[in-house]
Amino acid sequence: MNVRQRKQEMIEAMNRARALEPSGFVPNKLLDTLIEKMHLKNDAELCRVLEVQPPIISKIRHRKLAVGATILLRMHEKSELSIKELKELSNASMH
Repeated sequence: MNVRQRKQEMIEAMNRARALEPSGFVPNKLLDTLIEKMHLKNDAELCRVLEVQPPIISKIRHRKLAVGATILLRMHEKSELSIKELKELSNASMH
């Protein structure tokens, strides 16, 4: 498989993930709350704490990647927020 095919496959996977996310998905609320609760300065510090690469958080923030089970568990472990609270934050109203 060449680079172009892999890129197309990744784009299709992201589109499928986006289609599965709830219509009220609000990643900024979730990420900003985590940053505030853990007394962090920015997304870069959040990446270090969650032990994920910066593009992961960036893609979540820009709605190009849904919050998967692995990152949700890591958010739970590091923030001590319940899974239920994290899900509620990610589906919070934008109002």
